[in-house]
Amino acid sequence: MANVKDIRQAPLEYRYRDSLPKIGIRPVIDGRRKGVREALEDQTMNLAKAAARFLSENLRHSNGMPVECVIADRCIGGVAEAAMAAEKFAREGVAITLTVTASWTYGSETMDMNPYTIKAVWGFNGTERPGAVYLAAVLAAHNQKGLPAFGIYGRDVQDAGDTSIPADVQQKLLQFGRAALAAATMRNKSYLAMGGVSMGIAGSMVDHDFFEKYLGMRVEQIDMSEFMRRIQGEIYDREEYERALAWTKANCKEGSNTNPPEKQKSRVELGKDWETVVKMTLIARDLMIGNPKLAEMGYEEEAMGHNALAGGFQGQRQWTDFMPNGDFTEAILNSSFDWNGIREPFILATENDSLNGVAMLFGHLLTNTAQLFADVRTYWSREAVKRVTGKELTGLAENGIIHLLNSGSCTLDATGQMTRDGQPVMKPFWEITPEDVGKCLDATSWRPANTDYFRGGGFSSNFLTKGTMPMTMCRLNIIHGLGPVLQIAEGYAVDIDPEIHDKLNNRTDPTWPTTWFVPILTGQGAFKDVYSVMNNWGANHGALSYGHIGGDLITLASILRIPVAMHNVPEERIFRPSAWGAFGVMDPQGADYRACQNFGPLYGRK
Repeated sequence: MANVKDIRQAPLEYRYRDSLPKIGIRPVIDGRRKGVREALEDQTMNLAKAAARFLSENLRHSNGMPVECVIADRCIGGVAEAAMAAEKFAREGVAITLTVTASWTYGSETMDMNPYTIKAVWGFNGTERPGAVYLAAVLAAHNQKGLPAFGIYGRDVQDAGDTSIPADVQQKLLQFGRAALAAATMRNKSYLAMGGVSMGIAGSMVDHDFFEKYLGMRVEQIDMSEFMRRIQGEIYDREEYERALAWTKANCKEGSNTNPPEKQKSRVELGKDWETVVKMTLIARDLMIGNPKLAEMGYEEEAMGHNALAGGFQGQRQWTDFMPNGDFTEAILNSSFDWNGIREPFILATENDSLNGVAMLFGHLLTNTAQLFADVRTYWSREAVKRVTGKELTGLAENGIIHLLNSGSCTLDATGQMTRDGQPVMKPFWEITPEDVGKCLDATSWRPANTDYFRGGGFSSNFLTKGTMPMTMCRLNIIHGLGPVLQIAEGYAVDIDPEIHDKLNNRTDPTWPTTWFVPILTGQGAFKDVYSVMNNWGANHGALSYGHIGGDLITLASILRIPVAMHNVPEERIFRPSAWGAFGVMDPQGADYRACQNFGPLYGRK
């Protein structure tokens, strides 16, 4: 097994130049004095405290730190107290607000009017005071003023003194909270394009307008020659490099070389490639988030980094035609561990496919786990598999499979070697053990790169993802005249007969990591069958998250005003702002498009 003694939990840290977003809790109340307000003060504030406690105990940022809730200093009975709460929230860095009430209050006088906070309202379902009436009234005000808010209303009536949070309310609070935190975390960060357009791939034609208006992010760009400058000038932490190289030699086993003898590099050349790819990994990380060690070396500008929450590495072909590829760099950074220990994964897209990078970023911020980047490579029908292998697909795979494959950049977390209750999983990094890391490393070999693809060499990670993990594949596309749209497919990574795997895998490049994916079918539209999912996929790449998170993705997309083109999420898990129903409750997909068009991107308000 890999040397797990050298793998430890890195301390929780925040990598970026701003503060973590907070959730502001707004207890609103009937402002009429001399009996009405006084009777509601304790109940309303206790409701706010219960909501804050629940969210803080159940939500974490992607770096593992608990989410902080800030409660207004006093109940909000009118516009003056609303302004006092807004001023406190501005000081505290609140980006998300949850308004709670157990009674009627004056809607437009107490509502959150900040156009950039992400909003929800929980109206307590009790008969003593009409909290539900306030909820409906204030949501109407939000919708009329063009400030969409999520409405939360429990199914069952509660008693006035009951401060518990029903299960259905909990589910909506968490779904809203996860999505709102993801949107708020992206704000004021960067996407770092390391290089330009890779092989004509549209996603690597980085659209600044999209990042700025929809995500609140900026685009930073460097030329790939910056890697060469830093390699040649030794602009990296040299002590860390020696440690990283030693860790890599001890834990990253080199696999078989499938190149013909005349195209194979010598042992000395392969050793040099290992040194180069480790340096590239240090440099890519430093470009994204900076490194104070560089300032000590006299490189103060380089030490700052680009405040990049996500990035992409162009690689092909201008770099890979003469230098080792980025597969090791991408795979290690996208994993939840390296030579410094177990830590939050980075988000780094292959071929600088920024749109798949955004899909990866969505998944990471919603789940706090590493993300799988893959080509959506081949649909294999039952009939085609039987013809090629002479064997039948069975179990979850019986209706056909999608071969997800990429050139070795995939996170090692996706090996499926981590377990929970005996089942393969992908964990948030703070739950990962040294034994988990050892199993992921042991399941991965690093094969010398296919020199027909990568003339400069390098090493591609090679593994087979274990089934049966629940997974969600998503992809962001930009359509001329329409803008960004999101595709979502919940499904499973599946195991197939090893003989079938070998025959199918050897028909393409066997040096790359493979995931066999099966979407959940609905029998209709794009999810009529597995072929239809593949046939309707909008690009050559997809991003996969552990778990069925399609509902959270839909909620996040609605916050950002990105319509969802296809999904297989059950109706009961779909949660959007209340205004969406006004655009056609009988046609939810069409309503989503119309609402997103009407309200416009989150940071490009009409």
